[in-house]
Formats: sequence, C-alpha cells, structure tokens
Amino acid sequence: MVDLHAQYLRYQAEIDCAMQQVLNSAAFIGGTVVQDFAEQLATYLNQHSHAEGADAVNVVPCGNGTDALQLSLMALGLQRGDEVIVPAFTYAASAEVIALLGLTPVLVDVDPMTFCTTADLIAPALTPRTRAIIVVHLFGQCADMEPILELSAAQGIPVVEDNAQSLGAVYTFSDGRTQAAGTMGTIGCTSFFPTKPLGCYGDGGACLTRSAELSDRLRMLANHGQRQKYRHDLIGCNSRLDALQAAVLNAKLPHLDADNVARHAAADRYTQLFLQLSSKALSQFTPLEVQYLCPMQHPATTHVYHQYTLRILGGKRDALRQRLAEQGIPTMVYYPLPLHHQPAFSPLCLTPTPLVAAERLCTEVLSLPIGPDITAEEQEQVVDEIKKLV
Repeated sequence: MVDLHAQYLRYQAEIDCAMQQVLNSAAFIGGTVVQDFAEQLATYLNQHSHAEGADAVNVVPCGNGTDALQLSLMALGLQRGDEVIVPAFTYAASAEVIALLGLTPVLVDVDPMTFCTTADLIAPALTPRTRAIIVVHLFGQCADMEPILELSAAQGIPVVEDNAQSLGAVYTFSDGRTQAAGTMGTIGCTSFFPTKPLGCYGDGGACLTRSAELSDRLRMLANHGQRQKYRHDLIGCNSRLDALQAAVLNAKLPHLDADNVARHAAADRYTQLFLQLSSKALSQFTPLEVQYLCPMQHPATTHVYHQYTLRILGGKRDALRQRLAEQGIPTMVYYPLPLHHQPAFSPLCLTPTPLVAAERLCTEVLSLPIGPDITAEEQEQVVDEIKKLV
C-alpha cells in the first residue's frame, strides 16, 4: 500500500548517516538523539500553529502510538469505571487502552463523509461519569475540532486527540487561528509506525501537550513513574523511543511537509480520475454495478491522505476488492468491523446512541494504494482496472 523501500532510497544517505552515528556512540536508549527529535518535532508543530497566546507544544516520545494513548489516559488520573467516549469506527487501540485501564469505553458514531466523529454525535453520549473524550483524526484529516472543544470546555471534560494518521494536518478555527493536528486538545497522541506520515523503522510514538505539568507527568509515567533514577513517585510503565528510531525520524522530519504535499497531489489525481469515470452513464454499468464516493475533505482542515479511502456502495465492495486482487492491485479495508462488533469489546462497551454510519462504513470502505512515491501511471492502472468493472 505504501512503497517504504522507495521512500528509504530517497533519504538513504541522511538515514544511514544518522543511524551510523547512533551505532558509533553505542547510546541506544535515550540520550541526545531522542531529545533532539522531541525538540525538532515540537518546533515543527509550533511552526504549524498560529494561535496567539497559546503555550508551546511539548513532545514526550514513547514506545508506540498505543502507549501514547494509554499514557495520556493515565496522566489524566482517571479512575476505574470512568467513562471515556471514543468513535466506534477506528482502530482497536483507541478503545483498547480504555479497557486495559479498567475504564468504560462509550462508543459514538462518525460522520459518514469525513469518517470522524463530531460534537453533535458526542453530546448525547455524555453522562456525569464521562471523564475524557478521545477524538480520532482518521485517514489524514482533523475531526471538526472547534465544536468539540467548545463542548468539552463547557462540560469540563479533557480531549485526547488520536493523531496517529494525521501528523502534519492543520485545522483552522472560525477566528482564523490555526493549530496542528494533535495540539488542540488536552493531550495529543501520534504514532511513528513505518507506514504513518512520519514513520520510523520499527515502533515509536509520542504524546503532545501544551501543559508543562502534563508533559512532566507523561515523562514520568513513560519511565516507570520516576523523575529521578530509582525514585518512583507514580506507577508508570516502560515506554521508550529508542535512539535508532529517533535517528530515522530526525532524518525524515524535514521532509514531512513535502511528503504530505505529494500524498495530497496523489489523492487529487485519484479524485480527478474517478470524476472522469463517474461521468459514465449508469446504463453502461456491468452487473457488478460498482458505484462509489470519493473521500471528502472537511473545509476547516488540511488533509495528508494517510489513506485514500473510497466508499463502495450497493454491497459490491468485497467483489471489487477480489477482482482488483486478481489483477495484482493491493487494497485494504480500514476497518472491517466497528468496535462494538469486535468480540473483545462488545461486552465492555456502552453504545448509548445508534451507530448507523460506523456499521455501514465497515461494509463500504476500501483504501487504495497511496503514498508520496506512487506514480501517476500506477494510479491510472488502479483506476483503469476499476473502469473495466463499471
């Protein structure tokens, strides 16, 4: 789905040099390389935010994106049984950490066009037991954060942003302020899994916050609850971004914006190709009768297109996917089941409102190959194969 080898070749000299420096130093855990990355990412996020009077972003590296979510909930001091709102249409990790901490996942629906949840969908699920809201910036764009933040402020409920797929996206508020994805809520979380917009060559993640108090607490929690060695003030865990991964990220971070621009250009090419295809008369469709909706970008946010996700209508998604696979074209379904239909979560989750869009999207979504290195010819091949079916 993403050509990681081509991406490596583009930055090979920088990545090899950065990793060799770590190998030469033999400082594999912590150290200046990890700290340098945290500072460079914080600078990047602050430069992409123009919110007068806002505190600077602090970056706390950790072992992976799932750990970032868990550390965030731990830092908020939630108690067993507290309710945490989370979208039903997302990767399991967003709810998994809620369950692992003995909290109660409360599932809400999503907007079927942007794939993200909204304030209107969150509000009916709030109760006196609600202690946090997890908002997932899915597939590369921000959820509509301004109404969500207004709701959370009115209720005094912290917002955790799951920004694993949308690093580099920027949200514009109605007053013209802009803030980078992951920096608007109480705590943001991101992942550096290799296929993510900024990916390392293993696992990695980070927590993002403008609160100095929370950043200090997050660092302690990620380091066995200690601020100084062998003094444990909190029950924490062991979640570290190692120096080799930080070296890769340091080499790739200066190219993140260019890669995101390339992804967006590839998404625009797909959309234009599909618009040409959609002009075909419905009477000419084969018995497969594939009809589709291209992904929609919310007007308040930029989109980095971690995924280019179609909605295949009429119950034909799986048949189309099979035919594309027969032609050697990979696709992915993110996600085949909503969380309340997952065996591990169904007995644990509360579903106070209908989850109609989440259930429907799981039968319709189909993500096509995309990335900064995909060529126009490769995209045309994908769409040409779909043309043969419609």
